[in-house]
Amino acid sequence: MAADLGPAMAARLVAGVRTRAPRTKEEASDALVTTALAVMSPKARDLLPLSIGERAGVRGLSLILVYGINGAGKTTTVGKLAHRLKQEGRKPMIVAADTFRAAGIEQMVAWAQRAGVDHFDGRSGADPASVVFDGINAARARGSDVVLVDTAGRLQTQRNLLEELAKVGRVATKALDGGAYESLLVIDAVLGLTSLVQAREFNRAVPVTGLVLAKLDSSAKGGAVIAIESELGVPVKLAGVGEGIDDLAPFEPQAFIRALFEA
Repeated sequence: MAADLGPAMAARLVAGVRTRAPRTKEEASDALVTTALAVMSPKARDLLPLSIGERAGVRGLSLILVYGINGAGKTTTVGKLAHRLKQEGRKPMIVAADTFRAAGIEQMVAWAQRAGVDHFDGRSGADPASVVFDGINAARARGSDVVLVDTAGRLQTQRNLLEELAKVGRVATKALDGGAYESLLVIDAVLGLTSLVQAREFNRAVPVTGLVLAKLDSSAKGGAVIAIESELGVPVKLAGVGEGIDDLAPFEPQAFIRALFEA
């Protein structure tokens, strides 16, 4: 258990179970679930809080900024999320702001076409913040109500790239002008506790409002998100559970914890 949670969190959970003095294996399992849930974020796991316009009965423009390290599953998450939002009656537009990677824009366009949603493509090598700004204006002109921004992958140690990401966040917030804003950090379930270090640094650049646990399958448990939620107070909102376009599910903490410790 310590390998994925980290020794400090593992010890904390064990201590919590002991205080409940379980007498059977079933009671111990229930105590572990209860203890783990207590250290996780109490914040709502719903995606996209209502914008000012929606509270007044008129849906305004919202934005979801998706970011994380290279290869975490950002582009795939954006494509799946666009499909999900369309199924819910939204009109999403994907903004391809990964202008660093040669095939980044093409890959995002392919996902947009697969999901059957509109897209705005940044020019290769263009300033990502400018692409996002132009994409938001294009979304308004085309009648979209949710902008999904796919950003370039970057390591948490690349200070200049984190500063660039922070600029993207500032520009997006200003351009939205009061619309709902969600910043989703994609965590690779395979990586274990190193994800906590990533989350700390990304959160300093662009405050995280929610996590996406990607690549969650039988071999990757993603237990590090318990430590991340405990430290940052940020909830996991979505989980990627496969390669299909429908394989993005709302995160269910109780079911996740039981699966994590009973495996």
